[in-house]
Amino acid sequence: MNKNSWISRNDVTKALTGYLACGALSGLVASCTCVPPEKSAVAPVSRVVSPATPSSAPVPAPAPAVATVTPPITSPAPPPLPPVLDFDEAVGNAAHAVFKAAPPPASPTASLVVIDPLIDGMSGYQSRATQTIQAHIANIVKQDFPQYAVRGITPESLKQQPRVLVGTFTAVNALMKTTGAREAYRFCLVMGDLSTGKIVAKSVARARIEDVDATPTPVFGDSPVWTEDPSVQAYVATCQASKVGDPIKPEYMDGLLAAALVSEAGKAYDEGRYAEAFDLYTTAHKTPAGDQLRVYNGLYLSLTKLGRKDKAAAAFSDLVDYGIRKRRLAVKFLFRPGSVRLATDSGLSDSYGMWLQQIASQTVSSRACLQITGHTSPTGPAAMNDSLSLMRAEYIQSRMDEDQPGLQKRTVAAGMGSRENLIGTGRDDASDALDRRVEFKPIEPCQ
Repeated sequence: MNKNSWISRNDVTKALTGYLACGALSGLVASCTCVPPEKSAVAPVSRVVSPATPSSAPVPAPAPAVATVTPPITSPAPPPLPPVLDFDEAVGNAAHAVFKAAPPPASPTASLVVIDPLIDGMSGYQSRATQTIQAHIANIVKQDFPQYAVRGITPESLKQQPRVLVGTFTAVNALMKTTGAREAYRFCLVMGDLSTGKIVAKSVARARIEDVDATPTPVFGDSPVWTEDPSVQAYVATCQASKVGDPIKPEYMDGLLAAALVSEAGKAYDEGRYAEAFDLYTTAHKTPAGDQLRVYNGLYLSLTKLGRKDKAAAAFSDLVDYGIRKRRLAVKFLFRPGSVRLATDSGLSDSYGMWLQQIASQTVSSRACLQITGHTSPTGPAAMNDSLSLMRAEYIQSRMDEDQPGLQKRTVAAGMGSRENLIGTGRDDASDALDRRVEFKPIEPCQ
């Protein structure tokens, strides 16, 4: 600051004293005018004298003060929750709302709508329910919106910069939250225009929970590992955290080619074309957005189905590495009901030994410390679930210590019960297997 711009404390005090004094007297002396200080200097306080009046003239009384009442600030009432409808009606309402609200297609490109397969908003899984929704949407468009053509997402269809549909289908409680007792499924459907990069339509509906078949498709039901995947989170955000007129999430746009390849690979796997699925997952892995959980799970599963055990073990090692990098590795070890022993009647059970060996080996090679946390579904008393989840974590801890002696000193077991359910329906079947997972999280510092 220029030293010439400084004002002495005495100057400021005098100016403020005069200004405040004048303000206090202005109601009594009509001729008193107060001048506030300027920004760069203290203005002198002056008094302007009005023309003389006869001494007998009464001094006008000051005007009564008027109290200003500021109304309280109130937040707008939240919009009413959509009604809980049967499954078909909820899907029909959401689809009609989106296609009616979307701007009319102005070109053949805008008339093409591709569906990026709908997913569960918490797990990222596709299910029988999401596949049924897609079939319903295709039928609705064919019957009621013939100006559009609906296709599946492929690298070829993306070249036309079409409109794209994304959607999430998520079990929620009465307040539309993914906590506590789930009472319905929230269905979010969004249309984006790739040619403009904007969201052009959105709708939300709720479906009765008993109408929904949330059984995962084969590739997701078989996937052994789960963690937060940025590609899936970008998809969910594009649907749930956007409004009409918003730009499509750039993270979602950047991953569209990989998403198209993953969609084709998943379909090939579900139909038993495992060699084709492996080739497509391999191609997806080479794209800029190919470092994602669905790709690593797909590579492992395809190699397993093709009987290439050594390469499958190496692919599972990549899965473990991905989870550790993301600082959360959830593995679907399925236990017998109410037991701490692993189930032997699932298609995954033959691989449990290899999984544990790979996790133990990776932990040793990375010199990591791990918290091993067991989880349960909400079925049963909370105290029993807490105890059961802890015992399951301790069992996995002991198995890893058998593979790598001394590892138990670098791991700690914990039980979470059902407090961190991802699905939360309590069906105790394939649809909520992730709620009975065991998680491995790195601990820092490692002591």
